[in-house]
Amino acid sequence: MQSQSARSLRSRRWKIDRNSDLDPETDFELIARNLATFDFPWDITQALSFALFRTYAVPSIGNLLDRTGEFTQRVQKRYDDTALLLDEPLMHGFGSAEGRSAIRRINQMHKMYDITDDDMRYVLATFVVVPVRWIADYGWRDLTPDEIRATVRYYQALGKHMAIPDIPATYDGFADLLDAYEAEHFAFDPGARRVADSTLELMTTFYPKPARRAVELFSRGLMDEPLLHAFRYRVPSPLVRRLSVGAMKARGRLLAVLPSRRKPALVRDNHRIRSYPRGFRTETMGTFAPGCPVHRTDSTRPTPAA
Repeated sequence: MQSQSARSLRSRRWKIDRNSDLDPETDFELIARNLATFDFPWDITQALSFALFRTYAVPSIGNLLDRTGEFTQRVQKRYDDTALLLDEPLMHGFGSAEGRSAIRRINQMHKMYDITDDDMRYVLATFVVVPVRWIADYGWRDLTPDEIRATVRYYQALGKHMAIPDIPATYDGFADLLDAYEAEHFAFDPGARRVADSTLELMTTFYPKPARRAVELFSRGLMDEPLLHAFRYRVPSPLVRRLSVGAMKARGRLLAVLPSRRKPALVRDNHRIRSYPRGFRTETMGTFAPGCPVHRTDSTRPTPAA
C-alpha cells in the first residue's frame, strides 16, 4: 500500500478537499455522504457489494438467504432494494422522514427471520471494514483518520437504529470482529453457494455479453483465498490475480490525476438499478410476510427503533 503522503501529493493539485474542516463526531453523516457520492462512489459501491458477498460465506447467513429465495429467484430486485434502502439514510440523514422510513422497512424485514445478534453485528462490521480496506488497496488516495472515524460513527448509528447490541467502539474493534468471525464461521454450504453464484451472475450482467466471462474471472481474482475456499470456487492463477489487482491499482493512479467530481453520483441514478424505472417508495420495497417461507420463531431480539 502506498504511503498517505505519496498518494496525497500526487492528487492534491486537482482535488477538492470536502471533509478536512468537518468534525467526524458530529458531521459523520455528511462525511460519509461526501465519500460515497463525490470521492469514492464507484469504489464504495463495489466494496459494499463485496461486503455483502462475504456474508454469504457464513452458512447461517448464506443458507437463510437461499431459503428465502430472494437472492436466487429475484436477485436483481433484491440488489436494488438493498442499495436503495441503505442509500436513503445516507442521503437524507437518520433523522429524516426518508431515512426513518427506510430503516423501518429494513427492520421489518429482518424481524421476519431468525437472525442472531452475532450475525447482525458481523454484517455491520463488513460495511465498516471492507470499504476501508478496499480504498486502502485500490483507491486514488487513502482515507484520513477522521474519515475512518466518521465511517465508524455512521455505521454505529445505523446499528443502533437496528437495535444491534455490543457494537464495537472503534475501527480496530470492527476489524478484529470481522477477522475473528470469518476465521471461525466461514465454511461451505450448498445454499450459500447458490446465493453466491446468483449474485456473481447478476454482477456480470452489468457488462456486455462478450465481457461477462472475463468479469467473473476478474471478480474471483480480487477474492481472498478464505472466501474462495468457503464457496469452493477455483482459485485463480497468479497471472489472473496480478492482472485483476494491477488493473484496479492502475485505475486508482489514473483517478488521482483527474479533476474532482463536481456532480454527486447518486445510487438512484445508477444504471445497475433496474427494478424501478418510474421511481420507488421505500414502504413497498423488500419482502413481506407471508411472501417468504422462512420466518422468525421467537422474539428474543429487541424491537428496533425507526
